Amino acid sequence: MNILFIGDIFASPGRRIIADHLADIVATNGIDLTIANAENAAGGFGITPAIAEELLSLGLDVLTTGNHVWDKREIYDYLNRQPRVLRPANYPQGPGGGMITLGARNGVECAVLNLQGRTYMPSTDCPFRTADRMLASLDSAIRVRFVDFHAEVTSEKMAMGWYLDGRVSAVIGTHTHIATADTRILAGGTAYQTDCGMTGPYDSVIGVDKEVILQRFLTALPVRMEAARHGVELHSVIVNVDEATGHARAVRRHTIQGD
Repeated sequence: MNILFIGDIFASPGRRIIADHLADIVATNGIDLTIANAENAAGGFGITPAIAEELLSLGLDVLTTGNHVWDKREIYDYLNRQPRVLRPANYPQGPGGGMITLGARNGVECAVLNLQGRTYMPSTDCPFRTADRMLASLDSAIRVRFVDFHAEVTSEKMAMGWYLDGRVSAVIGTHTHIATADTRILAGGTAYQTDCGMTGPYDSVIGVDKEVILQRFLTALPVRMEAARHGVELHSVIVNVDEATGHARAVRRHTIQGD
């Protein structure tokens, strides 16, 4: 089976390129499960219930998030009502959940897990031990297991990849908005990439208007963050998984350039 994971959706340009291309990606590549990180989908900071429903209606099966999931207060109650929108499981408490099991288009039962790193990130419980607890709670018959690890530093992401190698189908990193070139299958059969990259405007500084960010660096004064609009690209990873073993058979980056 084929799993499509789309990197951090940034503001309306990111949502637009998904609306334009998702159906074709699914049809052309025989995608059975679609996942996207959507924590920056609302103007680059957070996600709202309306935007989450918009993205789900486009054909995304699960939305993962990260530290910006809490930026819009209206999402709090919504997370309890919509299990297909995850928040990192290792927050000590709060609304919503960090894992979902669901049937893919080919009928295979899959698990999607959302975890967050701790280095240079908000204080949370240990993501490694949280992963252990989550995997232990899963029915052993659910072999296809996908992890979005939302973290800042490459070393923590790589450590998580090796820690879960052989126990999950894929560990794909998010948060830095910069795609890495280390796409591979680890020794135990887990597909891995340190960061999937951003789906949004690349004529920017990680999604934000570049002139605003340059002003911030040059003056050290606070600025109002505004989402950029141009150079839109969709960055994703496609993982082919053996549904009988849960091991990845192939993994590749899939990028589309928009307007």
